[in-house]
Amino acid sequence: MTKPTNFDLRDFMPYLLNQAADATSREFEPTYKAKYRMLRTEWRVLFHLGHYGRMTAKEICDRAQIHKTKVSRAVSALEQKRFLRRKEQPEDRRHETLSLTASGQSVFATLVEDAQRFDAALMTEFTEQEANQMRAFLIRIAKL
Repeated sequence: MTKPTNFDLRDFMPYLLNQAADATSREFEPTYKAKYRMLRTEWRVLFHLGHYGRMTAKEICDRAQIHKTKVSRAVSALEQKRFLRRKEQPEDRRHETLSLTASGQSVFATLVEDAQRFDAALMTEFTEQEANQMRAFLIRIAKL
């Protein structure tokens, strides 16, 4: 038999953050899934390439904190959809530089607009001061 404690998982900050991230991600998911049949990792890879420009898969892994296997799958899926292209690096052919195609750039631009609308709608529940504080707190926790 377990000993009762005053610990409530629902008040544990990592749990709360995870639940909030999961809920908001699931709510935004139909936007990119319905329009472009993308999965969450594909959206994140597309976002990084659209926002930062050419990158290697390793750079995406490091910046987005996504496991290399998931990035590899996302890169393959985005390439099949013709949203990105790979280019071998001349100094080391084992590595590739990834970039968005014109189609990928168009999808990125559309999804950025969708993301901005989603973010604005999500923040309507909070005052401007609360929203700014929340962003600042989350950035401090994530140490971005």
